[in-house]
Amino acid sequence: GFIALADEIRPESRDAVKQFKKNNIKVLMATGDNEVTAKSVSNELGLDGYYSEVLPHQKVEIVKELQSKGEFVAMTGDGVNDAPALATADVGVAMGTGTDVAMAAAPVTLMSGDLRGVVRAIQLSRKTLATIKQNLFWAFFYNVILIPAAAMGFINPMLAALAMAFSSVSVVSNSLRLRRAKI
Repeated sequence: GFIALADEIRPESRDAVKQFKKNNIKVLMATGDNEVTAKSVSNELGLDGYYSEVLPHQKVEIVKELQSKGEFVAMTGDGVNDAPALATADVGVAMGTGTDVAMAAAPVTLMSGDLRGVVRAIQLSRKTLATIKQNLFWAFFYNVILIPAAAMGFINPMLAALAMAFSSVSVVSNSLRLRRAKI
C-alpha cells in the first residue's frame, strides 16, 4: 500500500497572493518543507520565489539578505521557527492562530489565520500615512498663513483662537475618515 499526506493550500491564500501582486508586493516563501513541496506550493500560488528546507536561523539570514538589497521586508509567520525572522524583519506579522512565541516576537498580530488580513493591514497603513501627510500639510499651511497674520494684528485674537480650534477639529475629523475606509 501507499499513503500520501499533504497540507492543503487554504483557498484564501490564492486570493491574498493575487492582492499582494495587485499592490506590487513581491511574495516569497521560506519554509522548512522539502524542495518538492515548496516548489509545488510556489507554482500553485504563483509566488515570486521560495526557499525550501530552511531552518529558523536561515530565515533570519534571508530577511537580512533582502534588507541588504534595499528591500523592505514584511515577514508573516505563525510558528516558533518564524519568531527570529519576525523580530528581524522591518515589519513582523504573526498570525493569531499561531504560537505565543511568534505573536510575542512580531510587532503586529492578526487575529485570524487569513493572509488577506496582511493585505488589509498594508492598505490601512498606506491610507493612514496618506492621512498623516494631509494633516501635516494643512496644519503647516494654516500656521504659515494665520500665525504671522495674527502676530501682525490683522486678525482679532478671538478669531485667531477660534481658527486654531477649527484647525484642530479639521485634523481630527480628517483622521476619523479612516474608520470608514474601505479595505
